Amino acid sequence: MSENAIRPARELLLKEYRGVLSTHSKSMPGFPFGSVVPYCLDAVGHPLILISRIAQHTHNLQKDAKCSLLVGEREAEDIQAVGRLTVMTQARKLEDEAAIEAAAARYYRYFPEAADYHKAHDFDFWVLEPIRHRYIGGFGAIHWLDQVTLANPFAGQSEASMIEHMNSDHANAIAHYVELADLPRSTAARMVGLDSEGMHLRIGQAIHWLPFPSICNTPTQVREALVLLARADHWPTALASEG
Repeated sequence: MSENAIRPARELLLKEYRGVLSTHSKSMPGFPFGSVVPYCLDAVGHPLILISRIAQHTHNLQKDAKCSLLVGEREAEDIQAVGRLTVMTQARKLEDEAAIEAAAARYYRYFPEAADYHKAHDFDFWVLEPIRHRYIGGFGAIHWLDQVTLANPFAGQSEASMIEHMNSDHANAIAHYVELADLPRSTAARMVGLDSEGMHLRIGQAIHWLPFPSICNTPTQVREALVLLARADHWPTALASEG
C-alpha cells in the first residue's frame, strides 16, 4: 500500500542533501532543463534551495515556477534497485525578510560555505512546495504519494539551542553517533539539524541523517533519544511507523 511508502520516501528526502532540479527551459521551449542543487528541508519539511539570479534554472523558474526535484540514494551500486523520489513542486522565491533570515540561519548550518558566495553574489532562497511525489523503493515498489513532508516541531530557536548545546558540550557523544552509524571519520562531525525523526550531522562537506529509535515530539524526548544513543553499543532499530 502507498501508505507504507510515506516514511521511506520522507527518509530519502531527509537523508540526501542534493538532487536534480528540472525546470522548463526558457531558451529552449518545450525541453526540460536539469541542474544539480544542494538543499535542506525548511520548518515545514519542504526543500529549501539557494540559487543565483543569473543561473539558467532561475530564469526558467521566473517564467514557469513548476519544476521537479529528483533525489536518489547516494553511492548506489545498482540505481534501479534502490530508492528514488521525484518531488513535483511549485517553486516560490522568498521575499519576506523574516522568512529569508530564518532560511539563511537553517541553510548556512548545513552549507556554511554558501554564506560567502551569497554575500558576494546575487543569490536568493527558493522553497520547493510539493504538489505530488513519485516514489520508487526498488523493483516493483512504485507509488504516487500526495503527502510526504512533515513539519519540524523544533524549527527555530529550540532546534538552534539544542544543536549549539550538543556541539559545544557533547562532542564525544556526536563522535559516538558517527562510530555507531559507521560514518566517515575524516573530520570531526558537527550537528546541523534535528527533527522529530532524527538528526543531521555534517562531516566535511557531506550531510548524514541518522534516525532516532522512536518519534520525538518534545525537546525532552530528543534529549532522551540522544542520551540513549550516546550510551548504546549499536544503533537501535527505528520504528516502522509512517509518522
